[in-house]
Amino acid sequence: MGSGERYDGHPSRPGRPNRPNRPKRRRRDSLWAIALFVLAGGIVARFAVDGLSGWPSAVFGALAMAAWVPWLVQRLRRKEATASGTEPEDVPGMERQILKGEAPPEDPARRREMAALVDSRQRRLRRNRWWAFPILTITSFGTAILWFTAGSVTAGGWMLAFAVVFMAWMTWFHLRFDRRLTQMRHRLRN
Repeated sequence: MGSGERYDGHPSRPGRPNRPNRPKRRRRDSLWAIALFVLAGGIVARFAVDGLSGWPSAVFGALAMAAWVPWLVQRLRRKEATASGTEPEDVPGMERQILKGEAPPEDPARRREMAALVDSRQRRLRRNRWWAFPILTITSFGTAILWFTAGSVTAGGWMLAFAVVFMAWMTWFHLRFDRRLTQMRHRLRN
């Protein structure tokens, strides 16, 4: 293997060291997999709401989302990679290590990158907490209230149930992710 290749077979960027203990990549981490998932989900959701009669708008709307979401994901990965000193394709694997509570990397360079990612994520998580949860709560429960005031008790009831489940899940996930970030920070220090 030449000096310009990584151990996973992808050509590395110039000036990047060849490190054997990179996070494991999965197919679902690729931007194509994300785009296909968004496309399929968008089409199914629109067909469920509008029926098959609105298939052109469902397809074109889903295509637009399938183009926009991977672009946004890549932009966020690049931002995180720049902040942590790693490469964008390593960010999902590092996140998985954090969320699964795995042991930190042994390589000192990888440990520094992981620590920088943990700090960046925790800072962003705590910074956005004060505005994100109130907006999600207002949006979720406000939609249910609008359905009730429009006279659709069934849709309002379903939206209210969704709002309760969604906000409970968001709170649980937020607290779990914050706790896992703190745990990884402690493991990296020891």
